[in-house]
Amino acid sequence: MKVKPERFLADLHALRRFGARGGGVVRPAFSDADIAARDWLAERFAEAGLTPRFDAVGNLFGVAPEAGGILLGSHSDSQPEGGWLDGAFGVIAGLEVARAAREAGLGGVSVVSFSDEEGRFGGLTGSSVWSGAMTLAEADRLTDAAGVTLAEARAALGQRPGEAPPPERFSAFIEPHIEQGPWLEKEGKVVGVVTDIVGIRDLPIRLTGQQNHAGTTPMAFRRDAVQGFVAAVTRINAALEALAGPVTVWTVGRVEVTPNASSIVPGMVRFWVQWRDPDAERLRAMEEAIRRAVEAAARERGLGLEFGRLFAIDPQPMDARLVETLARAAEEELPGRWRRMPSGALHDASNVARRMPAAMLFVPSKGGISHDFAEDTDEADLVAGLAVLARAVAEVAAKAA
Repeated sequence: MKVKPERFLADLHALRRFGARGGGVVRPAFSDADIAARDWLAERFAEAGLTPRFDAVGNLFGVAPEAGGILLGSHSDSQPEGGWLDGAFGVIAGLEVARAAREAGLGGVSVVSFSDEEGRFGGLTGSSVWSGAMTLAEADRLTDAAGVTLAEARAALGQRPGEAPPPERFSAFIEPHIEQGPWLEKEGKVVGVVTDIVGIRDLPIRLTGQQNHAGTTPMAFRRDAVQGFVAAVTRINAALEALAGPVTVWTVGRVEVTPNASSIVPGMVRFWVQWRDPDAERLRAMEEAIRRAVEAAARERGLGLEFGRLFAIDPQPMDARLVETLARAAEEELPGRWRRMPSGALHDASNVARRMPAAMLFVPSKGGISHDFAEDTDEADLVAGLAVLARAVAEVAAKAA
């Protein structure tokens, strides 16, 4: 089985044209650019001898005629301002390996581009529905930031959807992806073999004080929600630094201030704390620490406090046999130039791993940048990742024969 790097790179750059903006792409789920990209992918799947199949939630499969084979892929939708490789690398690498396998007389390699991985409607939506973690009816009630429901958005698929191939049709799943972090580049490695995908928790919090005049309300009499927010975040940082492991991260990335005017003491702040770690017990301990920190800050300043519904996805280890297969392939292709590592980002493999053996491999991200138009990877590294994937798939196919 011989992959063709030039063909692979040509397809990767062709996909980049859909929703192109600056050096990146704007291709949110169910947008015109997203659907046009999926139609283009369906044509490439058919040319490769695969049967294109859309399902109701927008997942696109290129299904090999042979049942029981391996599934490769990722996603092709993007962040509101996304990079050109996030998800796309995995889909096109999967396509090239499937194409090379058929050209070599091997069968059973299928490809998928999952829908709404990037979270217009919450994140990992397509793979959640396909894997059974969420029903289509539940997904249809999800809304985006503008209040559009998924049911309304997916109407743009028109007559494309049919019946999805069931997970039972496939024996395993491998998702190639860019790292989206700095470690491979910093360590001079070309490929990362993912050992596990971190768990994630996201907690909405509301602090309520007293809205009042910014010029006439003495400092000692204020119940300032922003000051409470600052105190809460300071306490959170101190508490979580004491609990953190080697790859623990936490972020306060969204804040809403009411009424958000410079001459008004703010009466309410909503903010979201997100934290990630591969250890479920540490995730639980971090939640307790966050709640205690915010409660103390609210108490000190006489603020009302309300915790919202916790969003939680548990850590997901990758399949040990597939991990070892990828590790052998990496060592054969790139002796000493690869490493094992966790994934700090969520991926569709988190959902698929609940239905079949699953694994991931990473290639470097320049400067550790992703979710940005500046996202990029050297073409030589993309091709090296493709070669490792092809070698691993060939080993899996040989064992299945």
